[in-house]
Amino acid sequence: MDPIFIQIGSFSIAWYGVLMMAGIMGGAILAQRLAVKKGLNANLISDIIFWAVIWGVIGARVLFVMTSPEAFAGITDPGQKFLAWVNIRTGGLSIHGGLLFGIAVFLYYQWRYKINFYEYASLLAPGLGLGIMGGRLGNIMNGSDTVGRPTNLPIGFVWPDWAKGFHNAMCNANNPENLAQYCTNGLVTVPVHFTQLYGVLIGLLIFVLAWNWMKTKTAYQVFYLTVMWYSILRSVVEETFRLNPLTFPVYETTSPNEIGIGLFTLTQVASVVLVIWCIIMLMREPKEQKPVKEQVRA
Repeated sequence: MDPIFIQIGSFSIAWYGVLMMAGIMGGAILAQRLAVKKGLNANLISDIIFWAVIWGVIGARVLFVMTSPEAFAGITDPGQKFLAWVNIRTGGLSIHGGLLFGIAVFLYYQWRYKINFYEYASLLAPGLGLGIMGGRLGNIMNGSDTVGRPTNLPIGFVWPDWAKGFHNAMCNANNPENLAQYCTNGLVTVPVHFTQLYGVLIGLLIFVLAWNWMKTKTAYQVFYLTVMWYSILRSVVEETFRLNPLTFPVYETTSPNEIGIGLFTLTQVASVVLVIWCIIMLMREPKEQKPVKEQVRA
């Protein structure tokens, strides 16, 4: 395997970007079809999705840069560091950041066109799962993104030889979070949690859950249930086992002879806040929602 999808001279397109965009496009197409089925404005949802994707990627990168300073620790030149911050072709996006900026776009359209926020935002719930799967499959192709901690569990994954050279960040002892002591010729050689695959499975589960919620729940419930369960699954099933810096270092294992967990990362702390918020909002669901007259052309 190779992280590069296509190479033309010095210009390259990574599998990460291709797979992530494939997931986003799949979610967008699905949202449009759901809008038509529900009698909503399909043209409007297309506009919202376009800007939600643009701002979502910006937000995802901004939050990643803010919460993962170790990814840029070895870059001292200000110009080079800025270029590294904005370069998303090789990975490095925070889905929570994408969610926040994407939601902001929906809120703008709610204000500008008087749409029902939940009716439109819930259309993207299944697509969120597709986007997560695409991004995490891209992480697998990159080899070094969202790497797991060493573990002695039977599910521990040993990276094959094709990943050699892609583990530079993990095998760099100068990085705050690294596995340099377990590297040989630029390759991590001990079993680690396959957190990228955990993320793929989380995306699949979110897609299945959201698809079923669309049939049985209100749009209001679909929105908050999706945000809540993604936060729970991400923080517990994936983040616990990822080699991320701990904002509150309560407990951590670093040896391949241990289970391989870390508590608590910034994402886990933020997820607790999101889960509490979603629970409160679900308990406060209005019994009757007044119809909204959209101020847009069909």
